[in-house]
Amino acid sequence: MELLKLGVIGLDISHVETFARIFNCPGDPLHMPGVGRIVKAFPGGSESFSDSWTRVDRFTRIMRQCGTEIVERIADMADMDAFLLTSSDGDRHLRQFRELAPFGKPVFIGKPLACSFEDARKIIRLAEEYAVPVMTCSSIRYAAGVCGLCTGSSEISAAEAFGPMPLPEDYRDYFWYGIHSAELLYSYLGRGCISVQSIHSGDFDILIGCWQDGRQGIVCGNRTGAADFGIRLTTAQGHLTGLQDRRVSHIGELSRRLPEFLRNGISAIDSRESLEITAFLEAASRSLHDGGRTVYLSEFTEKCENTAGRKEKTGKC
Repeated sequence: MELLKLGVIGLDISHVETFARIFNCPGDPLHMPGVGRIVKAFPGGSESFSDSWTRVDRFTRIMRQCGTEIVERIADMADMDAFLLTSSDGDRHLRQFRELAPFGKPVFIGKPLACSFEDARKIIRLAEEYAVPVMTCSSIRYAAGVCGLCTGSSEISAAEAFGPMPLPEDYRDYFWYGIHSAELLYSYLGRGCISVQSIHSGDFDILIGCWQDGRQGIVCGNRTGAADFGIRLTTAQGHLTGLQDRRVSHIGELSRRLPEFLRNGISAIDSRESLEITAFLEAASRSLHDGGRTVYLSEFTEKCENTAGRKEKTGKC
């Protein structure tokens, strides 16, 4: 089977180095043969996020060493078969996806899908308009030790995902690291959250989500101490607890789910779930900045849907 020609957008995050090992380095232990090769990459970078612009040069050099052509414009990548949109600044994803969508090729979008529900919804609508397959998630969803503890969400009455959650001054609070634990939470509970409350302190944040059927989902993020991610599930049979096995590459585990998507456009994750995860973080962010009040997802999701409907009727974008 012919190898896929892959394009990468955003050389400002360590994930691209791991992807290079997986797709471009046959002698590497993480190499996944027979799938594809990263042929072209657009460095990108964000001047508004310090963890982006300070790392672009380093990862651009690494990609060159792996035999990848560095291009100056996303438009120069139209001949690729599929894309990995890895830009670390989620605020850049919508504008970069606008350039990718007309190519009509599968696009994997690294965490977060966007830094607001409004932008995330626009990405999904563009994907629908151009019939572009999209898959997005945090690699922690598939990390060894926390993945596959329980087979059915109906058995779970409550779930608590925990892990590191720094709040950078130049990034939208929970969208930076909160996305990891939120993804892990949703991998077990699925869709159905109706409200979120944020409890903030100097060392940690607790995000409490209420699901429509009465289940609860909690994210506990710490800014000091342990850096491991984990999950605790409450079921009728008792508690199940998992802790990330950091000896196993979480990017490697994610990559095992990518070939079917990159070749056939079949995502392992429903885009509606990805949208709700963004809404969960949006609600948590609003709660954080509004004194910890309970925020209902309908406060902004329905507004976005109504706005989209009006635009369709008027023919305006």
